[in-house]
Amino acid sequence: MTKRGETMKHTQIAIDGPAGAGKSTIAKLIAKKLDYVYIDTGAMYRAITLKAMNLKIDLNDELAFGFVKKTKFKFINSSLFMDGKDVSKEIRETKVSNHVSLVSSHYSVRVDLVKMQQKMAKRHSVVMDGRDIGYKVLPNADYKFFLTASIKKRAERRYLDNLQRNIKSDLFTIEIEIERRDYLDTTRIHSPLKAADDAILIDTSDLTIEEVVALIIKTVREEE
Repeated sequence: MTKRGETMKHTQIAIDGPAGAGKSTIAKLIAKKLDYVYIDTGAMYRAITLKAMNLKIDLNDELAFGFVKKTKFKFINSSLFMDGKDVSKEIRETKVSNHVSLVSSHYSVRVDLVKMQQKMAKRHSVVMDGRDIGYKVLPNADYKFFLTASIKKRAERRYLDNLQRNIKSDLFTIEIEIERRDYLDTTRIHSPLKAADDAILIDTSDLTIEEVVALIIKTVREEE
């Protein structure tokens, strides 16, 4: 694991993994227990996808995403506000899920959002989750974890999460979408989904959320 450097003012915990591995829920709980700021980078890409769709731009046209630099983000009590509006529920809708991989594959979009995310991490002790945090966004993070689970288990979790959010969805369709998302995320040219060389791998398939949180908290506290 990367140890805390003498010049670092804040602790950084990076949590990566594929869609439905439980990253967001786990990262959110860890941040709460440690009193750190939780930064859901995936939500930021979803928000940009939502904004692009609302602007009715061609999602394939990378040059049309110049608006990203002027977009304002803020996390308040784990909810994401974009340009002053809470978009936490809207960004989880299927229409956004189906296009976020395309939008997040654009190099300029990733460059702009990574800069924002790195700036956030310099201001606070953070728990940041995503797909390239450990090796790209926060390569010098104090703690790095990579969470994974079977596609079937991840689809079940996403389905149950949608039910809680009152979002209509179909389990079989979600499974297909997750499989497609895995392929797109792991094969994209810019910052593909992968574990950092020094990350701790955790298969969450047969673990409860509480068990994973406890495992990560234990690791962090033992190394402090």
